[in-house]
Amino acid sequence: MKIINEFKEFALRGNMIKMAVGIVIGASFNSVVYSLVKNILLPPLSRLSQG
Repeated sequence: MKIINEFKEFALRGNMIKMAVGIVIGASFNSVVYSLVKNILLPPLSRLSQG
């Protein structure tokens, strides 16, 4: 039962919420960077490499 109480204290301090928010922000940032590279940076580079 001590482990459960310690987990409740940890979760209620807000660390779990901060971690979840960080994961969501990281995932959305990843998709933004992927889209930027795929749609904006790669087309001109491929045209340059084709000659």
